[in-house]
Amino acid sequence: MASLRDIRRRIRSIRNTGQITRAMQMVAASRMRRAQQRVLASRPYAEAARTMLGELSQQRLDPTAVHPLLRQRPERRASFVVFTSDRGLAGALNSNVLRRATEEILAREEESQIVTIGRKGQDFFVRRGRRLAATFTGLGERPEYAGIIPVARVVVEAYTAENVDAVYMLYPQFISTLQQLPVVKPILPIQALEEEGTPLEFIIEPDAEAILAALLPRYVEVQLYQALLEATASEQSARMIAMRNATENAEELVSELTLSYNKARQAAITKEITEIATAAEALTAART
Repeated sequence: MASLRDIRRRIRSIRNTGQITRAMQMVAASRMRRAQQRVLASRPYAEAARTMLGELSQQRLDPTAVHPLLRQRPERRASFVVFTSDRGLAGALNSNVLRRATEEILAREEESQIVTIGRKGQDFFVRRGRRLAATFTGLGERPEYAGIIPVARVVVEAYTAENVDAVYMLYPQFISTLQQLPVVKPILPIQALEEEGTPLEFIIEPDAEAILAALLPRYVEVQLYQALLEATASEQSARMIAMRNATENAEELVSELTLSYNKARQAAITKEITEIATAAEALTAART
């Protein structure tokens, strides 16, 4: 049985850990609110960009002219952009994304190109001997649109050079504070841009093809930036829940150890009283 000193030491250690996890929970909750506001505000913009490109694609002067980012070809080699966090302590968030990424990569016979965003994904694939086409870290701390431009440039250049035939994003989609779902979303070639119904008639300067050529790379950037915001909101939500659970577990463990300490202390006191009473009886018997 552990001594009273050992139990006190464990209680003090666990209580200090609980204070740390509570502080991390509060920090994650503050960041989570900001991240959730940003991801919810960005979703209408991403949808509006898709709608605008759909309208432009219907007004092309030459329907047979296909932009390189719209050109489809048989998928022989794919590229995967995997979004993870730079830090851990986020529950099973990164594990779920990396498990889904591994399933998608192994399902293809040809070797896939991998681009990682986040240190956890980078370390995961490097440990398994996977060669990375590119890796980016530090983007999820304060997500900015400018930070995603190099990522978009890497995948666009790989696709236009026909080094890959398709590009997919794997990221944790923010559903709610308690739920983050790892999803796979194709971004290249750009699909489903045609809008149903009668297209709107409006004047375009200089022409639809020129504007479409300028907007398609921006559309890829918007999709990647949206995924980055989703991953950031998911990370902070998962971390807040994980730290809350850790804090509650620490409090429960402290309560159990405190009960054990009180029982051990009571047993020690009872033993001392018994020894004193026995010694007093022995002394009285010796005098008589």
